[in-house]
Amino acid sequence: MDLNTITTVAHPQTRAQLPIWRAGDAWLAGGTWLFSEPQVHLTRLIDLADLKWPALTVTESHLGIAATCTVAQLDGLVCPPGWFAAALINQCCRAFLASFKIWKTATVGGNLCMSLPAGPMISLTAALDGVCTIWKADGGERKIQVTEFVTGNQRNRLATGDLLRQIDIPIAALKRRAAFRQISLAPVGRSAALLIGSLDTDGTLKLTVTASTVRPIQLSFPKLPNASALRDAIEQHITDELYHTDIHGKPLWRKHMTLRLAEEIRDELLGAAPS
Repeated sequence: MDLNTITTVAHPQTRAQLPIWRAGDAWLAGGTWLFSEPQVHLTRLIDLADLKWPALTVTESHLGIAATCTVAQLDGLVCPPGWFAAALINQCCRAFLASFKIWKTATVGGNLCMSLPAGPMISLTAALDGVCTIWKADGGERKIQVTEFVTGNQRNRLATGDLLRQIDIPIAALKRRAAFRQISLAPVGRSAALLIGSLDTDGTLKLTVTASTVRPIQLSFPKLPNASALRDAIEQHITDELYHTDIHGKPLWRKHMTLRLAEEIRDELLGAAPS
């Protein structure tokens, strides 16, 4: 869709060249949502493409994902054999309500910043202990866990003029055993519940609940709980008002599916639990 209120497109090549934020500005990365509907309040786009951030970087301690990394680039990452949780990358990429054409343009950072409950890049990075690096409008920088970055349906911790720079995933998280469950009302519909469980070598279980809730919620257990303890923990920490409601699923059904998928994950990870 043409954005006929835009009068200027800025092309900064370094952080120092980022223009001072003003009313009517918007960051442009993939633009798949930006160009999908009228944006009559916007007058200037700040195109991030010329910053040329490396899409993916791997160090001894973490996998760095640039906010401008496309879904296709992330899906194409070849991971070492010891990254047992790497299958989650492909699974979450395929949980998009989008075609492969959108994958080539849509960005990981854009999915986080949209902060929709069903954002699968939120699911992936939250489950793997992802940490966001935010460039603040005043020139500073701060880091925040993905589980804390998204605060509700289309709400997050970004202040006016802030820019999400990257998401870092610890290599240790990628080496955990993991189990994935997702359900939609329609075969290719938006996720109504997307749960990921990961099991550390010391037996610690992390269960991350997304899509069914308005924000990502992560529960941690020092060891695999029994079915009753898992259900009790979910019901205690995910109160009824935290379940999302829209045409893709009502709260009561989402709660039911959350409990069911969580038990499926627990059952699957029982076979991977350290003896």
